[in-house]
Amino acid sequence: MTAVQSRAMPAAIPTPERLLALVDQLAGQPVIMLVDLVADRFITGAPKRISREAPVLILRHEHEEVLPGGGANAAANVAALGGRPLPVGIVGADASGDELLAACAARGIPTDGIRRRDGYRTPTKVRILAGARHSIKQQVVRYDVEGELALADDDRAFLDAQLRRLAGKARVAVLSDYGYGAVDPSLVAPARTAVGDAGTLLCDSRYRLAEFSGVDGATPNEEEAEKTLGRPLGEGAELRDAGAALRERLHASFVLVTRGSHGMALFEDGGCAQVPVHGTDQVADVTGAGDTVIGTFALALAAGASPLEAALLANYAGGVVVMKRGTATLSREELQVAIERDRSLPAAVRWEAG
Repeated sequence: MTAVQSRAMPAAIPTPERLLALVDQLAGQPVIMLVDLVADRFITGAPKRISREAPVLILRHEHEEVLPGGGANAAANVAALGGRPLPVGIVGADASGDELLAACAARGIPTDGIRRRDGYRTPTKVRILAGARHSIKQQVVRYDVEGELALADDDRAFLDAQLRRLAGKARVAVLSDYGYGAVDPSLVAPARTAVGDAGTLLCDSRYRLAEFSGVDGATPNEEEAEKTLGRPLGEGAELRDAGAALRERLHASFVLVTRGSHGMALFEDGGCAQVPVHGTDQVADVTGAGDTVIGTFALALAAGASPLEAALLANYAGGVVVMKRGTATLSREELQVAIERDRSLPAAVRWEAG
């Protein structure tokens, strides 16, 4: 790689006005989403007393709800921003699966591309929250009901058929792989067919990003990117080299790495754009923030945004949801307010060519 010189982004840097216009264009945009569907169950209670049987806190049950989690949360974020998620996936033929489908339907997310599978336990993350009646509830423990799916021939046939059914209905597709089995690298080809050669195929994989070679773009967090590369991302020239290696490994046009309080790094042909974090690093809850990022990023691309414009919108969106408790989404109005309040963010993007 040739020597590079850090400088402000060239004249093509998105303006706040351009980003606000893109937010308006999110409405009605379809996104195909092959996802691992997870039920996020939240149980809240008020402290009652310490048990006499064991040194544990006894809570008086107050409330319980199931929210779309995992890839279902990415779909919920697309819907909350006014887009049209077209999810494809599998849930168990169990109570959690039924509740998850109901939660999706309540948010206007179609469920006709989701299979209810006998013998499969819907992955469910159960969070117990406690706090005084008028205080903010804090998470005290979480347990996971794990359901790992070995795709049978009829499962693959179903998923393939759903992707073929959706062919031509969207120009962006998302693969959200949480490691539960429904999102398999063998489905990259039918997902590509669904959006066509001119479309964009994105991947977010928690454990095996390298196996999804051939996607157009990926949105790993820093830990996932480093695991894929087998080394730290570093900074400066080392960071640029790492991004180029990631793109080469995936045969991808771009890779967007989320870096927590360090913002994001977008790697494209020609260089790296570093996007500062929106908001404060004193966050309330990072649950599901990565789902917000890929949902917003994909929807923005569907609305005609460039990867950098989409990354900026996703950065704003992530900064909003981490200030909310639990598995959260945001509206277009909230995204617009964030842009208006932090109009200097786009100009703070640093571009390093190379």
